[in-house]
Amino acid sequence: MDSAAIGWSASGKDGAVAAGAADAVSAGIQLLADGGNAADAAVATILAMAITDYGLFAIGGEAPLIIYNAAEQRVRVLSGIGRAPLDQAAIDWYYANGIPDQGSYLAMPVPGAVHLCVTALEFYGTRSFERAVAPTLALLDRRGPKWYPRLGGTLRKMVEAERQACGDREQKLHAARDRFYSGDIADDLEAWYRETGSFLRRRDLQAHETTLEEPVSVGYRGYVVHKCGTWTQGPVLCQTLRLLENEDLHGMGRLSADCIHTVSEAMKLAYADRDTWYGDPALVDVPIAQLLSDEYTAIRHGLLDPAHASHDRRPGDPLRMRALLSETDPDSNEVRTPISDTTTCVVADRWGNVVAATPSCNLVGNQPDPATGVTQGNRLRSMNTTPGHPNRLEAGKRPRVTLTPTLITKDGKPVGAISVAGGDLQDQTTLSLLLNRIEFGMMPAEAVRAPRFSTGHMENSFDSNPDRARAFMSPGSLSLHSGIPEETREELIRRGHIVTTTGDPIGAPVMLWIDAESGIVHAAGDPAAGRHASAVDDPPGR
Repeated sequence: MDSAAIGWSASGKDGAVAAGAADAVSAGIQLLADGGNAADAAVATILAMAITDYGLFAIGGEAPLIIYNAAEQRVRVLSGIGRAPLDQAAIDWYYANGIPDQGSYLAMPVPGAVHLCVTALEFYGTRSFERAVAPTLALLDRRGPKWYPRLGGTLRKMVEAERQACGDREQKLHAARDRFYSGDIADDLEAWYRETGSFLRRRDLQAHETTLEEPVSVGYRGYVVHKCGTWTQGPVLCQTLRLLENEDLHGMGRLSADCIHTVSEAMKLAYADRDTWYGDPALVDVPIAQLLSDEYTAIRHGLLDPAHASHDRRPGDPLRMRALLSETDPDSNEVRTPISDTTTCVVADRWGNVVAATPSCNLVGNQPDPATGVTQGNRLRSMNTTPGHPNRLEAGKRPRVTLTPTLITKDGKPVGAISVAGGDLQDQTTLSLLLNRIEFGMMPAEAVRAPRFSTGHMENSFDSNPDRARAFMSPGSLSLHSGIPEETREELIRRGHIVTTTGDPIGAPVMLWIDAESGIVHAAGDPAAGRHASAVDDPPGR
């Protein structure tokens, strides 16, 4: 499809894509239109966004992905997050010197996105890597920066390895992946790592894997909301929904002071738990069952004051089933760490498969490798060196990222997917869209444009300061979109919120929703945030 014809919302019975730039949406639509499924289209979209959304994402970045697979009738999570170096001497260096958070090759994790894309094709796709990367190569063949032909050469090496490999489709995909992670591309990357001072080495690339995991899921109003694990901030949405499930948000009214106050106060409690308890569950015992339990939810719900905004940092104690682990009055800390953004992707196909992914790279000044054209970011700064902290830096550990796609099912079938760019805003904006749909009946085209709100009452996920109190951003803050009524703003101030107003979008969301009766997929991306969407109605062979 001509990207010039792609807008910000679309509907179709045979699949849809909502993502970042129009050319990336076009890449996904091409795969759907020639018979590929949602996994194929998502991979094509993600690969293309390494070009079209460069700066928000890059080929050496990372991406969590969540998929409903119609054949298995099951939701699964793929962790495309790069890990810290395996060399303990490197880890010791970080503890002695700190994790660089102003942009540095020293803060690069292993590149995860390429491995994720091949793994998604292997387990859930139908197309070759060559077919999925074809739209990206077409983009790279256009005139562009010096790294375009270099990255094109790297991707064509992977295609060459796939073509030349013997065996079935799976073995061919492995050959493409292995050339990047353990072949001559890995050799070139290691040379670059040594030149830039990065601690990464070839063995880090060889050891990398994309894990397939169970989602973290909670029920809400007859729906089930699925998130990635505590190596993301995703379960914070689940905790917030649990706190809200007995509140009459619909009766309060969507933009009322009561609704905004209740939702924001619940988010503060959930984010305090995120900052205290979340980390890579492969290396940390995160009490996620307790955090989502009925008993803990009821105890924490009792802290919600309908008349007053909290300015305190209030994590709970799920291990002892206590409402408060501690209570502190944090200072407001100016955010000094530069934050590079993220991009978005949701896809549905005509067979009932649905994908949500949130690709990112967090470049902060890092430049492409002159040999391979690969750019890697600074994601290790989303960790810390705080003794005993679940998100402390360790060898081979995943940082607890803000990247947090969402998939929604009802009666065991997929009905929706959401992806948001915006760091610590991501699950806040996701919550707004989810409530817009479930509580207030909005379809995606309306939900993504409706006025939103957010709080900075949490730790900055991009601040590696070992003193976590110094990473706390803005106690009691509440940012309202200018479309929220003035009387609501005044009442929220009266309740103690420190209110600011913005005309800019709060987060950059995309969303799709499937009509259960007609099967039509409705997709949209917030046009004010540069999001796009398109749909398919006439696949080949029909």
